[in-house]
Amino acid sequence: MFAEKKQITVEPERNVMGKATEIKGNIISNGDFRIDGKVEGNITTAGKLILGKEGIIKGNVNCGNADFEGKFTGKLYCTGTLSLKSTAEIEGEVYIEKLSIEPGAVFNAICSMKGVKSLKTSDDTTQSESQKAIS
Repeated sequence: MFAEKKQITVEPERNVMGKATEIKGNIISNGDFRIDGKVEGNITTAGKLILGKEGIIKGNVNCGNADFEGKFTGKLYCTGTLSLKSTAEIEGEVYIEKLSIEPGAVFNAICSMKGVKSLKTSDDTTQSESQKAIS
């Protein structure tokens, strides 16, 4: 009489932005995101954010975990671990749970490791903060 319940598993999506791609605006994703191009705007993802060697982000980022090899300028809220590879260059404000820095990485940021328990919503970041990060 009753149909058998089928369990559906959903794989987290993986997004890739290539070297020749440039985005001006906000990105929101539930899956992992790799950026090898340039983003001027805010990025929110519950997954892992990977910034490749040639990747550039100017804006605010909210993510689960992050691996950076490229250049980042702005505010970063990471609920997990931020890993900076030797080619990474970070400027701005960083709010994280854990930090890993390879020798050679440039880390010119105000850093708070008090614990980011949840992702900040876009409503928590004022328009003036977003515009300052982009300029």
